[in-house]
Amino acid sequence: MSRPSSPALATPSPAASSLNAARRARELAQLADGSEVDVLVVGLGATGAGVALDAASRGLAVAAIDAHDLAFGTSRWSSKLIHGGLRYLATGQLDVAHESAVERGVLMERTAPHLVRAQPFVLPLTPLVSRGQAALAWAGFRAGDLLRASARTSRTTLPAPRTLSAVETRHMAPALRPTGLRGGLLSWDGQLTDDARLVTAIARTAAAHGARILTRTRALSLSGSGARVRDELTGQELDIRARTVINAAGVWAGGLVDDIRLRPSRGTHLVLRCEDLGNLTAGMHIPIPGEANRFVLVLPQGDGRVYVGLTDEPVDGDIPDIPEVPETDIGFLLDVLGSALDVTVSRADLVGAFAGLRPLLDTAGDTGRTADLSRKHAVLTSPDGVVTVVGGKLTTYRRMAQDAVDAAVTASGLAAGRCRTASLPLVGAARPGALATLDAPRRLVRRYGTEAPAIHALGLTDPSLAHPVAPGHPVTGAELLWAVRHEGALDESDVLDRRTRIGLVPHDRRAAHTAAGDALAR
Repeated sequence: MSRPSSPALATPSPAASSLNAARRARELAQLADGSEVDVLVVGLGATGAGVALDAASRGLAVAAIDAHDLAFGTSRWSSKLIHGGLRYLATGQLDVAHESAVERGVLMERTAPHLVRAQPFVLPLTPLVSRGQAALAWAGFRAGDLLRASARTSRTTLPAPRTLSAVETRHMAPALRPTGLRGGLLSWDGQLTDDARLVTAIARTAAAHGARILTRTRALSLSGSGARVRDELTGQELDIRARTVINAAGVWAGGLVDDIRLRPSRGTHLVLRCEDLGNLTAGMHIPIPGEANRFVLVLPQGDGRVYVGLTDEPVDGDIPDIPEVPETDIGFLLDVLGSALDVTVSRADLVGAFAGLRPLLDTAGDTGRTADLSRKHAVLTSPDGVVTVVGGKLTTYRRMAQDAVDAAVTASGLAAGRCRTASLPLVGAARPGALATLDAPRRLVRRYGTEAPAIHALGLTDPSLAHPVAPGHPVTGAELLWAVRHEGALDESDVLDRRTRIGLVPHDRRAAHTAAGDALAR
């Protein structure tokens, strides 16, 4: 089996970055003995994992905890898109738009080119899209391309937008209704292979720089000098001492620190089989009737599934661990699909659905729509010194983490180096040319980057690991075993719902449950 002499980016080795049950137990015991860390991070979604990486790569001693698992909350329920900020231009949020475009370029060209690729999108010009709306959308796409240029993202990475004929539009999206179709607008954005895989890569890279990554460790109370926590596997309680504490718990942040006001917003996605929508070679922006700048997204995933989303509805009351998908959201998304498609997609065609809660900051008691709230993040410091980072979105996780660590370092007087994460490749990262030469199936390369040959080799060594673990889904037993040995999976839910995403379709989850148990038993 051959590999390139250099992946063209220096990424951590599996040995240094591996997360598993034994490492977790060892590092938790060290903290129980009274070891003090420079930074304690609460929350291991994209932002919390990003904070752990930022702080550890500056030379600080870091512990990062989560009551559940990596990417348990909002970070695994996204549209799997790395947005360039076009929507924020339309609402006048120029700083947020530019920041999004910059961070998209960082991920696509430097830190995670194995996980983020250019995705084409078609906006069909149906009879419901007036010529004025089409002109406005085209101007927006051109402005988005200027954003790309201002962020110094290359044209090779993200091609230029262009107009399409009706024939070209239906070639890329055959399920569109031909009657009255005037053509389409083609644009490009970044698409993640998997948002939970991104979080796993960030956390493992942080571990390679010395951060203690501790899942199933619940914060019971916080102060500026540490936290009282509980090991959810054993029930043991202990104190973690820290020179500074950063609260990155997302929609749960307000439950840990007083005076944090959030207005959570629910984003719902439907899961369909690809055959229900034909041979999509691009995603689709389907305009929402009556809305000037909102679209339903149709997102082919490359694993036989298509996601359709998303909504933006306020959520009141207690925050659930796993948000439920209301029938009203399902009906809304199906209705918008029906406005543009020549095929009928009914409730019976759904094989799954998921919803995530955006941790939007309520800065002025605004009672308007959550869709209109700013996606700009904020870093707040409590009177007792806990630094909280809230708001923002998946695309800008790295900048959110940088700002939070900067604030903590300044407030606590820590001796730390400069932020390095804009040029620090994540586990598995390599430039596209190097990725193309790896001796492993392309699907594995897109999910694991330079680690794909090692996972492929597990199946060659033990043929029982080479087969898919659920009919019609490509994930193999080797991937499940890798999740346990190197990615910190501690139970079947970690393996199926976050490391592989098989669990998004309940039927597939049931089929793969035994294989997940076998991987854990090994």
